[in-house]
Amino acid sequence: MRKALTIAGSDSGGGAGIQADLKTFAALGVYGSSAITALTAQNTLGVQGVYPVDPEFVGQQIDSVMSDIGAHAAKTGMLFSAEIIQVVTERVRRWGIEHLVVDPVMVAKSGDRLLREDAIDALRRELLPLAYVVTPNLGEASVLAGFEVHDKPTMEQAARAIHALDARIVVVKGGHLADCADDLVYDGASMRWLPAEHIDTPHTHGTGCTFSAAIAALLAQGHEPLEAIARAKHYLTAALRAAQPIGAGHSPVNHFYAYER
Repeated sequence: MRKALTIAGSDSGGGAGIQADLKTFAALGVYGSSAITALTAQNTLGVQGVYPVDPEFVGQQIDSVMSDIGAHAAKTGMLFSAEIIQVVTERVRRWGIEHLVVDPVMVAKSGDRLLREDAIDALRRELLPLAYVVTPNLGEASVLAGFEVHDKPTMEQAARAIHALDARIVVVKGGHLADCADDLVYDGASMRWLPAEHIDTPHTHGTGCTFSAAIAALLAQGHEPLEAIARAKHYLTAALRAAQPIGAGHSPVNHFYAYER
């Protein structure tokens, strides 16, 4: 059995965070374990509260999983603080987690902040050098690169800038582009565009979590990075197309669309 670990926040509404990651792992046939970094009171309308977990307890959760179950790949999502990032970084090194997917979660779909301002430097300096794949959207790429990213030329510039922070493979997500949803993959040697249509749906909650979790699951199964990223994008696009209203706001993607046919 192939195994993946998610290190992220809990979404009480079930559409993003730990819940989305575990659904994605299950849908793709990978055993999922988790280390929770924060609890959120959250639904499709927004985030009503955030309760961070003590950093040392985050580390204890990772130790508990890795010392017994292990993981062929891992991903990070909401990390909230510099202190949590430091603990996660130390545990990734301690346990030799090579296939680490970093989703640099900063802001929820509703606009609520999920990463403290003082944690951004720790993310850049400490965690990104350990990333096998990092998956920023346009807003996150703007913060990491230090300039506005809004179109394909600036996506290419941002990919180079973020790769210079020592991340191995950078995926700049184009879901917020005006006329398409193309993603850019850069490994330091070549750039490749993964084209996709815009899916006309308001039900986009948890897209970033789902995409990064899918990459981690597929890496855990032994797929090469580019193939894992392309397959993850295909999975997310299909899950978006099959999304249904769950609440009154931005409902989640349909992680188990394949089982409904």
